[in-house]
Amino acid sequence: MNEGIQDIRADLIRRIAAIEWRAGPGAIAGEIDGIRRTAHGAQMLPAVTVAHLLEAALARGERGALVHGWLAMLREAVGSERQDAAASATFAAACQVRFAA
Repeated sequence: MNEGIQDIRADLIRRIAAIEWRAGPGAIAGEIDGIRRTAHGAQMLPAVTVAHLLEAALARGERGALVHGWLAMLREAVGSERQDAAASATFAAACQVRFAA
């Protein structure tokens, strides 16, 4: 894996960790959007997928512990060695099972 992706991955992990200290979905929605955009630019498809599903969960009104679970899944997606469409589909299925999205 190239050094640029490693730097992006480290930045995204740091940003996800920072989200957990913020209060309220309005405060984190913009940050999730930024993470999704960065992941998209780096072609990190699983992270894009999970971020999109997390944005939808926030829009549905999910809060609290469920959001922490989504953030954990987003961290896993960012850290995934596979960043292809099949991995993205696997993460989407895992989210659907885990969070009944």
